[in-house]
Amino acid sequence: MGIDGNGWELRVERLGIQRHHELARTYGRYSVHIDGMPQGLEGLMCEAIGPGDNSKQDNGKRIAASAYPLSTQFGTYVSIGFSKNLKMPGDPKMPGVLLTGTDKRKGILIHPAHPPHEKLYLSAIGCLNPTGTLRSNDYMDFWDSRSRVLAIIASLRAFAPAAFDQRRRTAIPNANVVIRGEPAEEWSDA
Repeated sequence: MGIDGNGWELRVERLGIQRHHELARTYGRYSVHIDGMPQGLEGLMCEAIGPGDNSKQDNGKRIAASAYPLSTQFGTYVSIGFSKNLKMPGDPKMPGVLLTGTDKRKGILIHPAHPPHEKLYLSAIGCLNPTGTLRSNDYMDFWDSRSRVLAIIASLRAFAPAAFDQRRRTAIPNANVVIRGEPAEEWSDA
């Protein structure tokens, strides 16, 4: 699995596992590149803990490190027509983009961390939650996570506008998420 530097890529490098009491999450860094050039969209990514596994549906783990083509999404999360409500966190429909080629894992998305929990340590199993820098005992901020997902969708839409013409699942040509790393060790906040 290599990064080929062609097209639109969301590169995710998994750094380690963060723990806070009984809570745990995989913590990594992300950046968007077009034809190998960084686009200034970067931050941190939270996922379920591993090991990465795509062989069983609903296994509670992160997805395997690999490259995944992207598609628009329409369901609870949407790539077009998401809520513009800036007062109620998690107001439906929330923004999201679908990863495809995930074997038996279905509904694997890039989406914001979101309520119903007042404190958000992780709100995805298999999915990717963009965020800012977090220490092990920090919770994710819905508004920050949402703005990061919106920036990713805007970048994808500028790269492949035709994929966003209709409100139906559409492959986004030459757009991929590339995930590296299968960390099992704890991430140091130092």
